[in-house]
Order: sequence, then C-alpha cells, then structure tokens
Amino acid sequence: MDHTNGNGKWPTEYSHYLGTEAMNFLGHLYLSGNDPLVIVGNFMGDAVKGSDLSAFDPAIERGLRLHRAIDSFTDSHPLQKQGKERAREFAGRYAPVVMDLYYDHVLASNWSEFHDEPLSVFSQRMYRLLDQHRSLMPERTQHMLRYMIEGDKLTSYATLPGIGRALAGLARRVPHGAAMAGSEIILQEHLALYTAEFRIFLIDINAHVAPLR
Repeated sequence: MDHTNGNGKWPTEYSHYLGTEAMNFLGHLYLSGNDPLVIVGNFMGDAVKGSDLSAFDPAIERGLRLHRAIDSFTDSHPLQKQGKERAREFAGRYAPVVMDLYYDHVLASNWSEFHDEPLSVFSQRMYRLLDQHRSLMPERTQHMLRYMIEGDKLTSYATLPGIGRALAGLARRVPHGAAMAGSEIILQEHLALYTAEFRIFLIDINAHVAPLR
C-alpha cells in the first residue's frame, strides 16, 4: 500500500514523522530568489495547506505559491520520475522522499557549478534569514528549522554519509520506513546518472519558476 496521496506528497497524518528532516529544502532555497519574505514563504510551504493564502503578506504568499509550483513541476518531470523508479527498488513506497534527498545531495556536492556563493556561506545566510523570521512560520516549520540549523543540514547533504544519516533518521520515524535506511547506496551506484539528469532538470525548473519569484 502506498502511503503517498498519489503525487509523491505525504498526507497530513504523516507530517509529524517527516517534519524534522530537511528534504529538498536546499533546492527550494536555491530557487527562491532574493526577496526575504519569498524565501520564508517557500521554506514553510509544506506546512501551509489550502488555496486561500490571502491572510499572508503578499511576498510570503508568493513564496508559498512558488513552493507549490516547484513541487508540482518536480513531480511531473520525466527525469524525476525515472530517478524515483531507480530508487524504488530499494526504498519502495518512500522513493519520492529518497529522491528529494538525492537531488539535494547532487545540488550540494556540485554547488559551485550552480551558485557563486560558497555553500557554507549560503547556508549560514539562509539560517540567519529564516531564524529572523521564525515568528511568521507555523510551529511545525519552526521546530524543523531549529533541527536544521543545529545539524547544519544544508551543508551536510553534500556528503553521502550526510544523506545516509538523514535517511536513517527518517527510516526510524515513519511507518514501515526501514527500506529507506541504507538507500543512499542507490545514489552512490548511479551518481553519474543522477548528476547528469539533475543538471538538465535544474535548467528546466529554473526556467519554469523564474517568472514566479
């Protein structure tokens, strides 16, 4: 039985299990642009439901909608689907979660190819910005942010052991999640292929979301 809702997203009853791992947050932050409140809105997008976002500051609303556009484009991209099938042989129903972490690893480990600012500097700047706006975030996001800063998750994903630790943590918390533990081996075995696919995917998604930032 697949616990996702059919498009790789997790239903509400699983959010408390997944809320303390920064899954593809590096990718979301990378695609956020430079407006601080757009960055905040994009970062907290997983915790905000519903179509009426008018209660939020317009820039935060833009960030929330950007988050959803990133997710929907990613879910439907053919290269993302190929990568999930590769991961599914090890991670089963949790292949979408594993793929989020795989792509954050490829982005982090090749960061200088995509961004002029060193990853360590970018990460610390994001931590400061997000922490300064913590009061605007849902409680679930605040908890995740604290965990992410303490573990320096954004930079830890540049290494395979860092991805392994994240996957092992998720495997302990989600129902029947044991298949995720050790699934970094698929990333390691197919790293050149995932990296080549990610380079194409990043060009496509950058073009798709550029008007939304």
